[in-house]
Amino acid sequence: MSIPSAGSGAANLPQQNILDLFLAGVRAADPYLAVQSCLHADNAQLHIDLGRESDQHQRSSAWPLVHVLAFGKAACAMAEAARSIIPPSKMAQPGLIVTTYDNVRAIENFQVIGAGHPLPDAAGLQAAQLLANRAAAARPGELLLVLVSGGGSALLPLPVVGISLPEKIATTNLLLACGANIQQINCVRKHLSQLKGGGLAKLAGCADLHALILSDVIGDDLSAIASGPTVPDDTRFADAIQVLKSFQVWTQTPPAVQHHLLAGLKNTELETPKTGADCFANNAQTLIGSNTISLDAVSRAAAAAGYQVDIYSRQLCGEAKLAAGELAAYVRQTQANGLNQPIAIIAGGETTVTLAGNDYGKGGRNQEMALAFAVAAEQHQLDDHWQFLSGGTDGRDGPTDAAGGVVDAETLKRIRAAGIDPETSLLQHNAYPALQAADALLITGATGTNVADLQIVLLHPNHK
Repeated sequence: MSIPSAGSGAANLPQQNILDLFLAGVRAADPYLAVQSCLHADNAQLHIDLGRESDQHQRSSAWPLVHVLAFGKAACAMAEAARSIIPPSKMAQPGLIVTTYDNVRAIENFQVIGAGHPLPDAAGLQAAQLLANRAAAARPGELLLVLVSGGGSALLPLPVVGISLPEKIATTNLLLACGANIQQINCVRKHLSQLKGGGLAKLAGCADLHALILSDVIGDDLSAIASGPTVPDDTRFADAIQVLKSFQVWTQTPPAVQHHLLAGLKNTELETPKTGADCFANNAQTLIGSNTISLDAVSRAAAAAGYQVDIYSRQLCGEAKLAAGELAAYVRQTQANGLNQPIAIIAGGETTVTLAGNDYGKGGRNQEMALAFAVAAEQHQLDDHWQFLSGGTDGRDGPTDAAGGVVDAETLKRIRAAGIDPETSLLQHNAYPALQAADALLITGATGTNVADLQIVLLHPNHK
């Protein structure tokens, strides 16, 4: 990890603390341990914990064959954990893993495929078709064990007949650029896909299916995680059309996409499978990790380090710049009330960035939030004894090599000393070079997991 330097105004603050707290949250989402904690085997049976939301404790059976399909940023680690537990004689060979290019590594008895994220690519299209074929090959009485983690929507682009991959990419690009949230994006993608919105469950037919899910969606809506390939989708074609129209991108949507969505209004057979459909009769899901779990881990680590913990939000959302300004105002009020001990203000969630036109720079929502917080802190005249971190738990923020940013009271001075105007950088959505000039990028590398974002503010008493 690259550790951002601290300016002289923050020289008395423990620089490593804020990074250690963030990493505590990342470790809590460790996909290998999460799978191991809920999957068990003995000589005859495989046992799968069903989680707190279920009335039953476990799902158990002597399945003669287990087909393992893993996709998402944490797919490799999840598959390794499953392989360590499932008896080799019961595993269909080879298993299949689809993950981001930077998370690819060799896994014994698995075919590992790298694919594009956040925008899908041709490799993902081929992988999605292969995964669909594997799912359809599972027979009644066998188990299809599906390991789901963040990024699955982009990694498995299998458009419906009549829509090309470039047309689906163009539609996804429109949604990402206009500021649509993950639920809205997934609503559209489900209705353009053969796998999403319960499509994978439909392909599995009469085989048993169980999904172990690492959530990157705030609120842990299983129908939204990786666009819900194994669960019912109760959104409709009309909802997908409304998303595109509400963001005023319907007329820019490829004609083939428009044609399919309009056709779906008239033909119910084109709809995604809904609650109560036959394909869900033998299905179950277990949520094994989430942003909430990581947020709680950060809180425990902060308390252990001597901080008073203040949970600012468990579902932080909205425009990144606006969310940063509101948080800075909250910090200003906290400082005005007086500090008797160090305070850690913690949030978890997923903000958005709305891009206007094609004239924008390099960055991501966490980098933009970090830079916006530094600007807002200056405007609110915060005491110098603060640090702020905003980072993606997957180690990737937008199309960059940074997880986010770490800023303090000296960050803007360092940016301006490099000849960069921070306010202009925000207007141009160009946070990366500004933070880079201040040595304020959070660089972790790919973490192999993804449970959305974490924000941490550390405040220390100003002993003058």
